[in-house]
Amino acid sequence: MTDVLKTLIIGSGPAGYTAAIYAARANLAPVVLAGNQPGGQLTITSDVENYPGFPDGVMGPELMEMFKRQAERFGTRVEHELAEKVDFGSRPFTVHSSADKVYRAQTVIVATGASALYLGLENEKKLQGRGVSACATCDGFFFKGKKVFVVGGGDSACEEASFLTKFAREVHLVVRRDALRASKIMQQRVLEHPKVTVHWNTHVVDVLDVAQGKVTGLTLEDTVKKTRHRADADGLFLAIGHRPNTELFKGQLELDPVGYIKTVPGKTATKIPGVFACGDAQDSYYRQAISAAGTGCMAAIEAERWLEAQHH
Repeated sequence: MTDVLKTLIIGSGPAGYTAAIYAARANLAPVVLAGNQPGGQLTITSDVENYPGFPDGVMGPELMEMFKRQAERFGTRVEHELAEKVDFGSRPFTVHSSADKVYRAQTVIVATGASALYLGLENEKKLQGRGVSACATCDGFFFKGKKVFVVGGGDSACEEASFLTKFAREVHLVVRRDALRASKIMQQRVLEHPKVTVHWNTHVVDVLDVAQGKVTGLTLEDTVKKTRHRADADGLFLAIGHRPNTELFKGQLELDPVGYIKTVPGKTATKIPGVFACGDAQDSYYRQAISAAGTGCMAAIEAERWLEAQHH
């Protein structure tokens, strides 16, 4: 493919599709490379109840299908391919895809998202969305009066545990070491909360019960004594961090120490004129579908204005 696109969007979550909707309506005829998880993290979230406009909630995959249809309605072309190699060294920018295609574009919007880190247990994946979650803000509501476990010892784990106390009957925080890494104020909030029990020197070695199709318990191991025991549980929340899907851009874009793409404060522009980054690939703080969609809109508007400026 040798024709030069006005805008190429890498990634297809709320950020990528929102960028596509705005770019398409600005006559930029965007092409979206949907990647290997079209729709992003929302496709593994069953019920989304905090996205505005859906008072009764909406299924994550259904919401992303609507985003996609809306983008296509205005002329976006969605390709089910993964971007595998990029060259932002000269314009037009070049992107090689998993389908052995080469795309050339005047502007590129990066919306590759982030992936929640999991423990790597076999049953964990099978029970995703059935009691196993990596987002308390998304799923906490479904655990009213239940007993839940949170894995992690940092700020996000303490935040998730605190948030879950609003719904759950009991919140158990599973910490591998004998101390929390979280900031003092977050530690205090968790340690002093009557609903929270902290399990020090402990980690989760199995999630039960796949046979019933939902989480009914966990196998916990004492990291010092190496003893194991079973604990009843209705839910397991992973809060051991996220990894931005930005490997592809190493050496091309400026990344922070964790791998998030650095953008101009308050904007989506990267250090390379004509390349913009939005959604969870550059946002380590909010990580919500609605904020990702907002930055997708910003990226498309910035790309449109940048292209206009090139012609004056």
